[in-house]
Amino acid sequence: MKKLGVIVNPVAGMGGRVGLKGSDGIEILRKARELGARPESPRRAVEALKIIAGIKEAIEVLAYPEEMGANECREAGLNPEVIGNIESGATGPEDTMEAARQMADRGVDLILFAGGDGTARNIYTAIGPGIPVLGIPAGVKIHSAVYAINPRSAGEVASLYLQNKVLDLREAEVMDIDEDAFREGRVNARLYGYLKVPVERRVQSVKSGARSEQSEVEGMAADVISNMEPDALYIIGPGTTTRSIMKQLGLKNTLLGVDVVLNRELIAGDVGENQLFKLVDQHRGGSRIVVTAIGGQGHVFGRGNQQISPRIIRLAGKNNIIVVASRDKLVALQPHPLLVDTGDPDLDQELSGYIRVVTGWEDSIMYRISNDAD
Repeated sequence: MKKLGVIVNPVAGMGGRVGLKGSDGIEILRKARELGARPESPRRAVEALKIIAGIKEAIEVLAYPEEMGANECREAGLNPEVIGNIESGATGPEDTMEAARQMADRGVDLILFAGGDGTARNIYTAIGPGIPVLGIPAGVKIHSAVYAINPRSAGEVASLYLQNKVLDLREAEVMDIDEDAFREGRVNARLYGYLKVPVERRVQSVKSGARSEQSEVEGMAADVISNMEPDALYIIGPGTTTRSIMKQLGLKNTLLGVDVVLNRELIAGDVGENQLFKLVDQHRGGSRIVVTAIGGQGHVFGRGNQQISPRIIRLAGKNNIIVVASRDKLVALQPHPLLVDTGDPDLDQELSGYIRVVTGWEDSIMYRISNDAD
């Protein structure tokens, strides 16, 4: 009987909705809670584990105590063997590392963990590439290639692997960035090592850097600006491509945050989810959401732009989403679609289909967007 180890980082993703761009460190967590942030990982872990519950009679599940896995397993319909000890409400990276060590010692066949890049680093530090792992994406920043494209996919891939329906493994990059530099608009990414993950299309690739020629990026920005409507609110998502829009407008830009523009003037910079919702809800001239696709992964929502939450997307409307991406970036993704992982499976399904993607000055193509890698 195959053994599955379950680890949940209970505070992963707390900084995303409130615009803190991460959740590493006690002070950041305190600030996130003051801003009304709630953990993303428990709910996303349960979503993945409910799928695994479909094969519960064929596997043995080990989980770390309470909010680090046991609670989520039980909510999903699993009856785990609980190992280890924690101080509930005061867990940290050392708990994640100790959980991984104990599960490795118990001979688990796969460790399924919920978190972000910091969690992947902790697991790599604890056990290296010896035990196969798979991440449930729950963090603010997910540059590492050890995560499934969304929680549902994590559950599906884990189930297939535990049933010997996926046999091959590959080494996947464990990446992380300096969060302090990230909050200042600088991306200092570092490769920490490799973990083994199942070979399956629903496991994401490592995030790649921008490869677009500057003229292409400037053309995309000029096209978006030329089509800006009077009195409409423009939500400008993070990224180097969207930064060019702000630069051409002559406005201050938050490279790794979300800014709001009205009549080509900046009215709010580096906004959190609550502030953004109020702006969209109170504005009667309509809202547009401008986002770009992450190179190498293809995510449009759910990676680094969690401030643009499901309720904001619904309020703005599916037809008011503007995606900008170079043709090279889209060619590199083929035959796979652009991806959405908003945290709301119903919305992800609603967003699936074809969307117009701005690829240059007066140049666009229709490209498929999906909540699945197919």
